[in-house]
Amino acid sequence: MKARTVKALRTRGGLSVRVDVRGTAAGLLLAALALVMGVVLIGTGDFPLAPADVLRTLTGNGTPAQDFIVNELRLPRVLVGLLVGVALGLAGAVFQSISRNPLGSPDVIGFGYGSAAGALTVIVFLKGSTYAVAAGAVGGGLLTGLAVYLLAWRRGIHGYRLVLVGIGAAAMLTAVNGYLLTEADLVDAARAVVWITGSLNGRDWAQVWPLVGACAVLVPLVLGQGRALRTLEMGDDSAYALGVRVERTRLLLTLAAVLLTAAATAAAGPIAFVALTAPQLARRLTRSPGANLLPAACMGGALLITADWASQRVFGADQLPVGVLTGVLGGGYLLWLLVTERRAGRI
Repeated sequence: MKARTVKALRTRGGLSVRVDVRGTAAGLLLAALALVMGVVLIGTGDFPLAPADVLRTLTGNGTPAQDFIVNELRLPRVLVGLLVGVALGLAGAVFQSISRNPLGSPDVIGFGYGSAAGALTVIVFLKGSTYAVAAGAVGGGLLTGLAVYLLAWRRGIHGYRLVLVGIGAAAMLTAVNGYLLTEADLVDAARAVVWITGSLNGRDWAQVWPLVGACAVLVPLVLGQGRALRTLEMGDDSAYALGVRVERTRLLLTLAAVLLTAAATAAAGPIAFVALTAPQLARRLTRSPGANLLPAACMGGALLITADWASQRVFGADQLPVGVLTGVLGGGYLLWLLVTERRAGRI
């Protein structure tokens, strides 16, 4: 693997900042791609709009009809897609780094299933509103994260132990979710199936603002711990020697990643495999070791927006939930990853 190109930027006040040039460039490129695809997605639908018309409408110069279509119908969907992708990509990078395992993803280790179980409980038994379902998803994700962390704890967290415990939790929660669906009446079951598939259809500003708030707090928190996370990848002893509070840092990052996953699931349902694939693709793009937090977050946003655009263009608007497409593509990627890890002798 090639060495990272890192430059140190120093200010007159003595502040020094290390910048990974390739990683930063990759992050900016992916962010630009996500924004471009967002504009294209806004213009996609039964009433198509050219990118120039979309940009003109976003700056307040569109017709009343264009303003309604762009700002009320399609912009919330795109913003939810971008933020969910960023949250899942960042959460996946954190878990894969903490576990030091490419399979250490919220999709695989059960946190998404826990959020789904919490939301289904609210839908089936409490007949809850949209906000109640979101709260149930967050609560279910937190309880699952706490349970997996405690069960995987044994004088610290070992990567493969975390993955194995998480896979067991995911299997159990899959069974719980199936049971909850059988207990629902026809209306609630239909509502639950649509939600649990993972979809951006019908997203509005009610889903945007809570997700904006969660990302505004959690994304800077995780990015600020990037240096400590890179140190943790060297092993607990090395991290202790370099002054990192290992368990405190690991617990803080795990909690932040669980909350990001739960917030994303609450907004759009359990969209599969974005958290698994985004960090791996970002690492291959940057060719850099470590978590690659910013590129992984931008890759997540670009992946989800592109997948949603593809689901509309290929299968027709609102006919295929984006979670189905990411599940199919991500499942194929997971099989390839398992074969690669087996050939390398790591599993």
